[in-house]
Amino acid sequence: MPIKIPNNLPAVNILEKENIFAMDEDRAYAQDIRPLRILLLNLMPTKIVTETQLLRLLGNSPLQVEFDFIYTATYEPKNTSQEHLVKFYETFNDVKTRKYDGMIITGAPVEQIPFEEVVYWQELCEIMDWSRRNVYSTLHICWGAQAALYHHYGIPKYNLAQKMFGVFPHTVNIKEKMLFRGFDDVFYVPHSRHTEVRREDIEKIPQLCILSESAEAGIYAIIDKKHRHLFITGHSEYDPLTLKAEYDRDVGQGLPINIPDNYYPNDDPRQTPVVRWRSAANLLFSNWLNYYVYQGTPFDLDKLNDSGDLSGLYGDGI
Repeated sequence: MPIKIPNNLPAVNILEKENIFAMDEDRAYAQDIRPLRILLLNLMPTKIVTETQLLRLLGNSPLQVEFDFIYTATYEPKNTSQEHLVKFYETFNDVKTRKYDGMIITGAPVEQIPFEEVVYWQELCEIMDWSRRNVYSTLHICWGAQAALYHHYGIPKYNLAQKMFGVFPHTVNIKEKMLFRGFDDVFYVPHSRHTEVRREDIEKIPQLCILSESAEAGIYAIIDKKHRHLFITGHSEYDPLTLKAEYDRDVGQGLPINIPDNYYPNDDPRQTPVVRWRSAANLLFSNWLNYYVYQGTPFDLDKLNDSGDLSGLYGDGI
């Protein structure tokens, strides 16, 4: 949690440079406490697995959080029981009159299909447009990040010669940004995708900034100028055996698949995978929930709009 200091104390600038989060008295007195409201748009076919992964990470916080779950009405999931959907999920029509502190849009196994040919593309575009007015901070993951970058900024995706598959080392480009507060100089993230976004396209958009990347896996984390939308290309939320399950599935179906990089000891699938990303994953989600949702969202969500930003809180506009 932030430290509270007197208004205009000279130490503020020093603390900001050291990546210490300080809150002045005016901001502290203006705050009140209530549960955060988070909306999860789950586009993954194995919805129970994905919701468990994300809730595990988001639950690693002293903040009180309430969750709503939605799926797309224009596509009926085939790998999740109707009973589970009826009991725990709603559709966009059910929630579109509400406002949320935060939202997560997951990945989806449709990355090799052109965006406009995805059966729920128009519905997803409507949800993404709605999120800009009704959600304070939105975290987009993997294909969800590619879809949002394409929809909001026209950034294309590119097919890879072979699947980006494994656990790769990453570095932080801008260490002062709170999303990566507490991260090691090198940290690991799982990736499992057939497509990518490229630096040269992102750098053409002045509203975006690349926060982290990998020499092997490419761009990892992007943020918008208002600090309201984050785009993560990897799968920090993955369980220890998620990549193994994907590898075993593809091998069983006779599909071309490499052994995931930096995952099995000695690249031997008969051995137990080594988890290298757990601490970074917990930090990523707790930092997002604290610094990009809790510290910025208005107490009265009816006052939410797309004009506010966190630039004054974190220094420069990007």
